[in-house]
Amino acid sequence: MSAMRSFDKTVLTAIVASVALVGLLSACSAESEPDAVPDPAGSGYLVATSDAVTFPPFGQPADYQLGGSYDVDDAVKMVARDSTSEPAKGVYSICYVNGFQSQPGDDERWSVDNPDLVLRDDDGQAIIDPNWPDEFILDTSSPEKRQRISRMIGASIETCADKGFDAVEIDNLDTYSRSDGRLGVDDNLALAKLFADRAHGHLMAIGQKNSAELGGRGRAEAGFDFAVTEECVRFEECGAYADVYGDAVVDIEYTDDLSAPFDEICASDDRPATTILRDRNLVAKGEADYAFEHC
Repeated sequence: MSAMRSFDKTVLTAIVASVALVGLLSACSAESEPDAVPDPAGSGYLVATSDAVTFPPFGQPADYQLGGSYDVDDAVKMVARDSTSEPAKGVYSICYVNGFQSQPGDDERWSVDNPDLVLRDDDGQAIIDPNWPDEFILDTSSPEKRQRISRMIGASIETCADKGFDAVEIDNLDTYSRSDGRLGVDDNLALAKLFADRAHGHLMAIGQKNSAELGGRGRAEAGFDFAVTEECVRFEECGAYADVYGDAVVDIEYTDDLSAPFDEICASDDRPATTILRDRNLVAKGEADYAFEHC
């Protein structure tokens, strides 16, 4: 999949002027080009219409391989992998992107090259995620900062598109809850909208990661197409996602904190149609703690 780069007004004018020619060329190809329209927000990217994006095969077996890639089981039809990995061949592939915090080992890019994009306390110290001490929380508090962050994280989204991923999931949408009041949910939803426009502009679906407390705002305001949840069975949140996304939900439960045996979870009517069991660290197949089941 080739990435769509930023277009200036001159190029957009040329695109509009040559719609008829594009249509003729499309008719000569095996498949017609998907529908796209200029982004009304003026970001300079083309935003795909909803019927141009391919959505995950919900209800089919899936795997969650963020900690290391490995061969896909024959029954599996959907796989999530990190943006640094290659998409799984022959199945629907979701690309993991850390959208609201820095990636581990990426300190210089943020704290040195763009220090004002790192959220800071009253003493000027970077605020980190207490559960992930090598990840800075990004400062989404102003439109200017959100635009800059979206361009930087957008490079990862474009990489996913270039590699051939079908969709992207954006993690750590809930950093406002770890910001000591310095960020609000509106700040992060505004940035999520920029990510969604970027993903749709590359004809990829985009998934909301966790944050059940948003209700329908993630879909209505940011433009998320589906949800990826962790432990919605364990924390009795699956219904909150189903109310918004219906069957378009992927849930990952973890072996170290199950609310019931996994076969009982699979038999429950309350679980998402796509439910996965993994080890907490999501290690690759063959490693000591590896665990994977699906229903």
